[in-house]
Amino acid sequence: MRGFFYWRFMSQRLHELLEPIINDLGYELWHLESVGAGRSRVLRVYIDSPAGIALEDCEAVSHEVSAALDVEDEGNGQYQLEVSSPGLDRPLVTGEHFRRFIGERARVNMFAPVAGQRKFRGTILAVNGDMVDLGCDDQTYSLATGDMAKARLDPVFEE
Repeated sequence: MRGFFYWRFMSQRLHELLEPIINDLGYELWHLESVGAGRSRVLRVYIDSPAGIALEDCEAVSHEVSAALDVEDEGNGQYQLEVSSPGLDRPLVTGEHFRRFIGERARVNMFAPVAGQRKFRGTILAVNGDMVDLGCDDQTYSLATGDMAKARLDPVFEE
């Protein structure tokens, strides 16, 4: 049960464990990400807040999350924990993530081609459940969040 499906299972389990802890501290659990394997595995926890995220916020959450993970894993886990803000080019995973940023630009990579392509870059037009309408040039594509390999905001910086 290793690989993609194992991570989906573990991600849900970790989300259920960590979300209440992070919420109690006054933050939102935005996203979880696991990179690498074995001793070089990194568990990234992205947190958000209406007031933004500072280094002190990350430290507070890291302390509590680390303690919870040590108890849950009985100290057997081999990973490095990183807690950070999702940033300007934040990952978008759920329909709610996309809904918050209607009118903003996003980059989306799909697992399988949609209308002959896997990579999309456009404006988030609408969200219905977990279906996202993305306007790319003169086309609108309806993309399912569950079929997305990766999606991020694509901020435009004015000069």
